[in-house]
Amino acid sequence: MRGTVTATRGPGERHTPASAAAAPGTGDRTLRRRPLWLALCLVLLALSCAASLLVGSARLPAATVWAALVSPDQGIDHLTVLSLRVPRTVLGLLTGAALGVAGALAQALTRNPLADPGILGVNSGAAFAITVGVAAFGVTRLDQYLWWGLTGALGATVLVYAVAARGPGGATPLRLTLVGVALGAVFAGAASALSLLDPQAFDRMRYWGAGTLADRPDGTVETIVPFVVAGLVLALALVRPLNALALGDELAHAVGARVALTRVLGVAAITLLCGSATAAVGPIGFVGLMVPHAVRLATGPDQRWILPFTLVLAPVLVLVSDVLGRLVVWPAELQVGVITALFGAPVLILLVRRAKTGAL
Repeated sequence: MRGTVTATRGPGERHTPASAAAAPGTGDRTLRRRPLWLALCLVLLALSCAASLLVGSARLPAATVWAALVSPDQGIDHLTVLSLRVPRTVLGLLTGAALGVAGALAQALTRNPLADPGILGVNSGAAFAITVGVAAFGVTRLDQYLWWGLTGALGATVLVYAVAARGPGGATPLRLTLVGVALGAVFAGAASALSLLDPQAFDRMRYWGAGTLADRPDGTVETIVPFVVAGLVLALALVRPLNALALGDELAHAVGARVALTRVLGVAAITLLCGSATAAVGPIGFVGLMVPHAVRLATGPDQRWILPFTLVLAPVLVLVSDVLGRLVVWPAELQVGVITALFGAPVLILLVRRAKTGAL
């Protein structure tokens, strides 16, 4: 018939879709564009930082903000920028990077696209441990919060994996998710109960418990920087073993990956990142769930690109959410954890409804 193209194949030949045959090198072009996409993401991050510095309860002109950064004086406007908005922006950068990369790590280690420090109970475990420290041991300083948070994050990670591994088939992605959500709810409920039993502790932790970048103690950034940097460096050092793990444990062993060591180091990185971020700003959920999924649309499954892209885009999500929280009820504010939850809950529902949600 006219207009019909008939292709014949010899024995053993694979059928190639017409779209692929018509566009040779499409994958190569995508690979070449990754640096360009990363550069655009960096521009987006710079714009998010600028918005964080410009938007607040006090309406400051852009010229005033710029003058505060390059030639500050002792005026109230300049002090507002330097003592409040700059630390808040840097804290958003650090915690966003920590939570996003921790989520990407969790998904790679478990081969579970629904893995996230919040969904797996890691953030709730850190928050619960900090609440215990405040209510039972009188913890009041951020440096004390930090060690309680790290301990709680590690304990929650180990507990979730241990409980999930006891079922038939081991710690499957679905079982990890269900156990993480269940234990996270237990941790969150117990933390709320302890806070209500101690009104003074509840007053101190009310805004922290919702996840906030505002009104953090002096020295918060300086306290968490070493832990966040250590976690990020460790995570980036694991990109090649993580790619091997995506093949399955047996194939990963066959290509020379040290599976057990990779998982231990990955858990250590997640603990450092989630524990320090939660101690600083409280439990902020869904950042590690949403960003890696968005990143994969541009990078594919290669962890050598997923982690750097997530490192850049997760702070964008946190900073934009924080700016939106300042605007929607201006001159009051909504905590950043509330905004990320409003974004993240629909994303989680869409992921669960996808037919191929088990594929990374």
